[in-house]
Amino acid sequence: MSANKFKPHVMVLPEDDANRQLVNGFLLDSSLAPRSLQVLEVAGGWTAVLDRFKSDHIGAMNQYPLRFMVLLIDFDGHEDRLNQAKAAIPHDLADRVFVLGALTEPEELRRAVRSDYETIGSAMAKDCREGTDTIWSHALLRHNASEIQRLRQYVQPILFQPI
Repeated sequence: MSANKFKPHVMVLPEDDANRQLVNGFLLDSSLAPRSLQVLEVAGGWTAVLDRFKSDHIGAMNQYPLRFMVLLIDFDGHEDRLNQAKAAIPHDLADRVFVLGALTEPEELRRAVRSDYETIGSAMAKDCREGTDTIWSHALLRHNASEIQRLRQYVQPILFQPI
């Protein structure tokens, strides 16, 4: 389902199918506000996420000031990837764009927590909704701490309805 572009909403641009499946699990949270989150087509690589963001979404974000973006990438073991990705984000949009992902790749995270992607995504949603770090404190996810903190500030009220 498409997000309502005239109300605060979040668009997620996943690198690959594994990341898309994580978002699908996030979407299963029953407290998620309808039409607040839209998952975009898989980009096909972390540099493709950045390229597609620059070519397809910067203009739309300028047009729709209530839009937030999550760039969901694999860090492939490179902790500096966050800085590389942030360099592609225009300064005037920096407060509305978030870069998240597994330190290596989602497949390794799935093996480490012995769960499927949708269950992991559901745990991510629960942490986001409740302000906890149960799944986000995992060794393959804790490098996202600064982005998660920003997400909670800007995006949590958009995504989750009061219980």
